[in-house]
Amino acid sequence: MGILANFIDKRIAAYQKSLVTTHYAEVENMHKQMRGWKHDYHSHIQALKSLAAAQDIEAINDYLSELDIDLSKIDAVIKTGNPMADAILGSKISLARSKKINVMADAHIAVALTTGAVDLCIIVGNLMENAIDACMVLPEKDRLIRIYMEMKNTQLYISITNTAPTGKREKSGRRHLSTKGQGHGFGLARIDNIVERYSGYLSRNSEDGVYTTEILLPQ
Repeated sequence: MGILANFIDKRIAAYQKSLVTTHYAEVENMHKQMRGWKHDYHSHIQALKSLAAAQDIEAINDYLSELDIDLSKIDAVIKTGNPMADAILGSKISLARSKKINVMADAHIAVALTTGAVDLCIIVGNLMENAIDACMVLPEKDRLIRIYMEMKNTQLYISITNTAPTGKREKSGRRHLSTKGQGHGFGLARIDNIVERYSGYLSRNSEDGVYTTEILLPQ
């Protein structure tokens, strides 16, 4: 029992370390975007001062409109209608795009979710991490992640598809084995346990260089 407990503790510690590393990368990417905006801020001020000195009100309005559009892109990567989903997806999408991965997202959640915030974070976070890892093995031109989330009657539907190395992945029970190596399927097991706890539905499919996970969670 002691050996088993020690093994589990090591796996949990490794998993938590992975989460911290990924979270750090996401925060660093957001800070990089903010630093870029701060760097440009002084140039924008000088440009507006010049236009003001010339009393060109029309040009000032046009310039401010362009800045407003640019700022809105930084303010929210995606707006689903659910703040927690926005935060989780936003950080993961920003991280994926910083790694030169093409991300297509269509997510709409118009109701309050009964799915816990931590559970939602674990599900979406692990799915996106796996998708990003799979894409990074491919040439930049072939990297793609497609995210789709919506309410289907009283259930939350989550679908994440990504390009991946060709060839079907080996399965163990309901799960495709992680391509990261032995001991790295802990995130997948966490997703399975959460879906089972909510009496939800989970499907994984891998073929022709595309990997898809679909989840339904009753609300």
